[in-house]
Amino acid sequence: MGNKNKQEQEKKSGGRDLYEWVQALVCSVLAVVVVFTFVIRLIGVDGFSMLPTLQDGDRLLVLNSIIYNDYQYGDIVVLRKASFLEEPIVKRVIATEGQTVDIDFGAGVVYVDGMPLEEDYVNDLTFLEEGTEFPLTVPKGSIFVMGDNRNHSNDSRDSRLGTVDTRYVIGRAVFLAFPGPDAETEARDYHRIGAIV
Repeated sequence: MGNKNKQEQEKKSGGRDLYEWVQALVCSVLAVVVVFTFVIRLIGVDGFSMLPTLQDGDRLLVLNSIIYNDYQYGDIVVLRKASFLEEPIVKRVIATEGQTVDIDFGAGVVYVDGMPLEEDYVNDLTFLEEGTEFPLTVPKGSIFVMGDNRNHSNDSRDSRLGTVDTRYVIGRAVFLAFPGPDAETEARDYHRIGAIV
């Protein structure tokens, strides 16, 4: 009789253990889904407009705009404006609301509020005009963005994109999670993994 009770208790205990294990697994999956829906996203870089900072094929962890939306000069953001391109694009914030952007295309220099930017992150100087008229004051709730590979980037200089309403911003890139292949050697530089400056 005692042996039968012991077996029943072990059976109940085993069922409880399985239930608790399944419950923990379901909670973990739900937590991951919530985090990747509302807090961070993993987004790939498509193209070469952010060279040398980012390569085609890089995978970025992006802090969702619900969490971070106080964009500053230098932030790398991911945005989507369907009337410009269907796919998300990755660009650098050059100016925020109220600031005035001017570009001397002859000298390749970008000015914000009359001061030339020190842009040690660019691949080349800014010689390419794309239809936006300068000087331009960034409207309230908007940002002005450019790619680091200035003469091979469609960005706010293109009148079809222009200044970007921050509601189109998916989020700010905060971490290079996985490097894409180098454009020339096809090798992946794993030393590049880390915080994006």
